[in-house]
Amino acid sequence: MLKQRHIVHRLISSTRYSTKIKTPTNAGTAHEVSNKQRIFFTDPVSPGSIFFLPNGTKIFNKLLQFMKLQQQHKYGFQEVVTPLIYRKSLWEQSGHWDNYKDDMFRVMGSDTSKEEYGLKPMNCPGHCVIFKRFDRSYNELPVRLSDFSPLHRNEASGALSGLTRVRKFHQDDGHIFCAPGQVEEEIIKCLKLVDLCYTKIFPLSESLQSAAYSLELSTRPDNFIGDIEIWNHAEDVLKDILMKSGKEWEINEGDGAFYGPKIDIKVSDKSGKSHQIATIQLDFQLPERFDLRYKDRDNTYKRPIMIHRAVFGSLERFLAMLIDRNEGKWPFWLNPRQAMIIPVNTKQAAQVDASRKLLSYLRHEGDPNDDMPVPLNSFHFNVDIDERAEPVGYRIKDALTKDYSYLIIIGDKEVESSKYAVRTRQDRALEHLTSQEIFAKFSDLERRYV
Repeated sequence: MLKQRHIVHRLISSTRYSTKIKTPTNAGTAHEVSNKQRIFFTDPVSPGSIFFLPNGTKIFNKLLQFMKLQQQHKYGFQEVVTPLIYRKSLWEQSGHWDNYKDDMFRVMGSDTSKEEYGLKPMNCPGHCVIFKRFDRSYNELPVRLSDFSPLHRNEASGALSGLTRVRKFHQDDGHIFCAPGQVEEEIIKCLKLVDLCYTKIFPLSESLQSAAYSLELSTRPDNFIGDIEIWNHAEDVLKDILMKSGKEWEINEGDGAFYGPKIDIKVSDKSGKSHQIATIQLDFQLPERFDLRYKDRDNTYKRPIMIHRAVFGSLERFLAMLIDRNEGKWPFWLNPRQAMIIPVNTKQAAQVDASRKLLSYLRHEGDPNDDMPVPLNSFHFNVDIDERAEPVGYRIKDALTKDYSYLIIIGDKEVESSKYAVRTRQDRALEHLTSQEIFAKFSDLERRYV
């Protein structure tokens, strides 16, 4: 019995395994990590579209959950769900048909005599339809709409590349309809959310000394729509905001959207390649094309200004940057493999039973045989159990190789005391915690995005 009591500490403290992934490129890292952790894959049956596996979907949903919380409860956005397919006439009204149709997927129904449709490559025209649907007052402004619908762009097959260049993707898309006097404040708020994401929650920079991201002001392209004077004014507004921000920025001549100038936020991967992620765009054109208006305090109708913004940008590309940065060693709150429970001796029924009970407790599973629903806003941790008839050292090694954040080892001593041996993947030091203490610890990590 004495030998059994000390086996957990001896096994964990003596196990040393290197799990470092050595890959030179963003694409190589993403595919290697994905193969090991079963995150995503692509298939020729749908070129440029990602098959997110259960582990990848957990990460994807956590990213969405994070952004929805920030947008709705910190920055005042209201989420909407909009159609994927619109009539050609909408894209003609917005200007996309003349300036973007080669990058769109056209949709044909069974009756070819009817109007052609287009699969949406962006959400802005649909949000203009929502704004125009109702009478608007200056008291309502700014109206901030967010949308996480899938988007499709007809990228050339030779340009497709893993997660970074796809045909089907998701954005944390947002559009702000505001009065002229609100533009500066709204763009500053957008930049603050960018800063929160890329300096605190998702630092993608290789070192603390380098900038977390770079800013570029992309100006009027050759295929612009609208009046040059309005374009010049919009560019001046963005220049003034960037000057006041105190951050370094550069001008990227001629790379604006066809409807307005934009601030592009870029990060570099470990190979030094630059990737655009977030964007903030100022648009005077679509409100004019859709005849958007609001009643001002003097009872006259005014034209709102539209701000397009996405902080993650493409979630698929953002995920590629995260994988490039952490090489599959996810922070606990994002990890699809948060903890592995390992009974020391799988022939000991008490150890296996205690492990299974802890598994159910940490997953916060509901009983399918009762009539009680799983409560809203509850924690459910990604915990697995390894009760294979393999040596415990082998199972510890396997869990570390798979980058579980925590290992929970249960031997006879742990069964007797109801305190379980807990260690991280980085540190072999043990904590002995009750199931309630483990749950509280994990809950705290998720609340703090650690």
